Amino acid sequence: MSTEVRFPWLSSQESDSEGIVSTWFVEQGEGVAEGQLIAEVQLDKVAADVRAPASGSLQRLVPEGGVVSQGTAIAVIE
Repeated sequence: MSTEVRFPWLSSQESDSEGIVSTWFVEQGEGVAEGQLIAEVQLDKVAADVRAPASGSLQRLVPEGGVVSQGTAIAVIE
């Protein structure tokens, strides 16, 4: 069963709807444990850690530096 990793909601402002996946701490296909730090994202002047919601193999959907909307899936854990 796959679990999506989503860009967190960091702002309720409509003008701040897009952010950047600033750093991946896990390589494509690497195994992760639930709760493990896997990425850092940034929205305007706010940076936040993204932790794995489940254990498994990480498949990135958005590259480092990629711009996405809040709530968008940035990876899948299989």
